[in-house]
Amino acid sequence: MERQNEHRMEVRGPRGVSRIEVLDGPTGRRRWPDDLKARIVAESFQPGARVCDVAAKYGLIARHLSGWRGLARKGELVVPMDAVPAFEPLVIEPSVDAAAATASADADVIKVEICGAVLHVTPDCSPDRAAALVAALRKVL
Repeated sequence: MERQNEHRMEVRGPRGVSRIEVLDGPTGRRRWPDDLKARIVAESFQPGARVCDVAAKYGLIARHLSGWRGLARKGELVVPMDAVPAFEPLVIEPSVDAAAATASADADVIKVEICGAVLHVTPDCSPDRAAALVAALRKVL
């Protein structure tokens, strides 16, 4: 698939700075087939892949690829299962010393670590509040 190249230049002159953009290659709105979108999104989900690098490889604006990734997360764009990042299962183990654990103030607190951030969920936390905390954590990460 041919892609359009953009060349940008700033020119300083007596009247200030002017910006020049030269577009060469095919113009117009492109239609991307869903299977190609899914392959590109799958490539962007690979470990170490950066959205901007994958987008540049296919002549996309990174914002478009981010939009497609959002569609994939919502289930509106089907991505092959082998390309989706794997998740580690959550395992809850009993404490070694049950008597000491019940004496501890934070024994019933569930700690979830995601990318260096730790989310503490207490037993009295409502499901709605826990969902709001997870949503806030997603925004930060």
